[in-house]
Parts: sequence; structure tokens; C-alpha cells
Amino acid sequence: MNHDSWQARVQPVLGATMRDKEVPGIVLAVARGIRPPEFLAVGTDAENVPLTADTLFPVASITKLATALAVLRLVATGALALDDRLDALLPDARAAGHEITVRMLLSHTSGLPGDLAPAAAPYTPSLTWPMLAAACLAAPVSRPPRSRVTYSNVGIGLLAVIVERRTGMPFADGLAELVLDPLGIKGFLGTEPPLPPASIAGDFGEHRSTPLEPINSRFWRSLALPWGGLVTDAAGALRLVRAFAGIPHGFLPGDLLAEAVRNQASGVGGGFFPPLTWPECPWGLGVEVRGAKSPHWTPASASPASFGHVGSSGCLAWADPDNHVAWVMLGTRNFLGWWESWAAIGEALVS
Repeated sequence: MNHDSWQARVQPVLGATMRDKEVPGIVLAVARGIRPPEFLAVGTDAENVPLTADTLFPVASITKLATALAVLRLVATGALALDDRLDALLPDARAAGHEITVRMLLSHTSGLPGDLAPAAAPYTPSLTWPMLAAACLAAPVSRPPRSRVTYSNVGIGLLAVIVERRTGMPFADGLAELVLDPLGIKGFLGTEPPLPPASIAGDFGEHRSTPLEPINSRFWRSLALPWGGLVTDAAGALRLVRAFAGIPHGFLPGDLLAEAVRNQASGVGGGFFPPLTWPECPWGLGVEVRGAKSPHWTPASASPASFGHVGSSGCLAWADPDNHVAWVMLGTRNFLGWWESWAAIGEALVS
């Protein structure tokens, strides 16, 4: 290995993180400018299977990048408009009539709750995506639109229903036709991949080590969650975030791309959960925008205009056009176990 390479620079940081945070393994993908990506795979998954650059991962909320791109592709064709209102698109939605728009759903400013109430779609072996979609349609708003950034799986679920009604296809099929296939992404939503994805370590709640375990189980993958169910590799996740940076050229028109990475939540606070809420919480059309957030999973040297997404399975996809770099990090420990170490890894990459 070239000792001046980014792989050599980042290896000590990865080693310290894996040791201190008990992360079994990490796959990195880095692309500078329009050059092809380069990869680094170290360690194993939670079941001691060695990782490679081609290892498939459950990328959790990085799925939201793909869902947003599907919506933006429909906007680009004129099948939708960013300021179309929910009452026109989904008149059967309980949230219709609150002046919620596609733009608000994409930027998490719709006023919808973060997640479905447990009783709305009980997490049992009989659960399916159509049942979840119906629960999203029945979900009430929890606050006035544009009053706060509330990171909302429910809003993303409604976007998936909009895609289904505009394309006449199940969401997973529409996603493949609009996004995965055109970008050449090896991605699986609602179907089992040909090889088992990496097993992720961490505490997954009451269903840990059961057939219903979130993130890791076949059942979880069968739900085809538009907010968190995609399985792909590092190259696929990188292609999703680079699509927002205009790579490949022509996938989305330039004016729509500029709007997608512009802050749509100006002057509005919010975010995820403490300490990951901020008095100013920039968000684009499907991508989080860096801004001045602190604490954060990207390095201080990252541009305020940089953007991307995290996933609760322990993954990050980020693009920094000002520094001409995009990177993906897929780890085999869930987000809560080690996100505070991500900025140091990003610093070694951005530098």
C-alpha cells in the first residue's frame, strides 16, 4: 500500500475505532471529483465473516436517499411537482388538508410524527409493506407544518405511496425502475439478496436474536421499508449520494439538483433525538445538509454545504462538493454504538 494513500492515512483511525468501540469491521468507499471510487475493507461482520468491498449491507436510512431520488425523478418528468399538496396526491391520507407538500415531506418539515404508533401497525410476523403503507395514510400530524424538522419515517412512507400511485407499481419495483437500475446499483428491497448481507452487532431491542430482529433478519428485509429496508454494497450507497452531486450527468436536471441540496428548512430547528437536535437544522430534498451542526458525524473541515445521510445500522453516505470528495462508510456495529467516532474517520478522508 502506498503510504501516502488515503487508505494508509485512515487505517490507524479505523484500527483505534474498531478497538475502542468494539466495531467488528468497516468498509469504506471514497470518490474524488469524477474519478472512480476506491475501497478499503477491514475486519468482519458480527458473525466473524470477513468483509470485502463487495459485501452487501442493510443500509437502513440510507434507503431514504433512494426513495427521495425516485420522487425527484418523477418531478423531473413532470409527473409530480415539489409544491404539489398532499390533499391532491393522497386525498385519503389523514394528514391531507394541512397544506403539506412534497417538498415538506422530503425535508422532514411536514409536521408528521417520526414513526408510526406501535398499535397502528403491530410488529408481528404478519406485518407487510401494504399494511405499513395503510398505517402511514392513517397517521395524523403531530405539529404544524414547517414549525420544526421532525425526522419522519411516516413522511417517507407517504412519499413511497405517492410513487406507487404515480407509477402504478409496487414501490420496490418503481424504485428499481426509477433509481437502482439507471444508476447500476446492486440493490435489494423486499427481496432476498443472492448472498447474505453483513450481520450487524448491537442492541436491537426486544426482538434481538429472534426471527424478527430489526436490521438483521429476513423478516425485516421482507418489509421493503422505503425508509430503511434497502440492502446494497458500498458502491451502491456511494452512487446514491453522488447522484445528488450530479454524477452521473443527466440523471437529474441541474436546477432540480441545486434545489435538492439547498436548505429547505431555513430558520427551523429540530433533528433526531438529543444530543442530535440543533437550533438550526438544515435539510434538503431527501438529504441532510451539514450547516453548522454540532455535534455531528462529519468533520469540522467538511463544507457547510456538504450533504448526505446516516443509517441506524451504522453507516454513512456523504458528499462534499466544495472539497471534491464523497465517501461511504458501512460498519458492522449499529449507529448508537460508535457514531461519535465518525468525524475522525471523515477527517482522515477529507484531508
